[in-house]
Amino acid sequence: MEPLSDDLHTNYDRLIIESLDLGCLWGLCDEQGQWALVESSTDATIGVMPFWSHAELATPLCCGEWSIYKPVAIELEEFLDDWLPGMHTDVLMVGANWNAELEGREIEPLDLLEDFDTEMQ
Repeated sequence: MEPLSDDLHTNYDRLIIESLDLGCLWGLCDEQGQWALVESSTDATIGVMPFWSHAELATPLCCGEWSIYKPVAIELEEFLDDWLPGMHTDVLMVGANWNAELEGREIEPLDLLEDFDTEMQ
């Protein structure tokens, strides 16, 4: 497994391409079914839910106060059809392939959906 790049845009592109290849992507969920959510780095009133293209990229974050989480796969069709529109409605952002320091792109869910659609064409 190739580690994430220092280039956040490259990591974002990688999320899209690898998720399309694998048919799923990964979020962090605890035993109660609560998904990891953090404040946006640009607006503390907006939550960001991070996702990764491989479980191995998400696992290093499951330590310290995030040790309650484990990577859980989400089928890509469900993510595109249900999760992203729902996150838009809930005014949440998507964190794309964040590194261990929680650095990465934050993007509006419908913008990510559009980028997936563009890549699929």
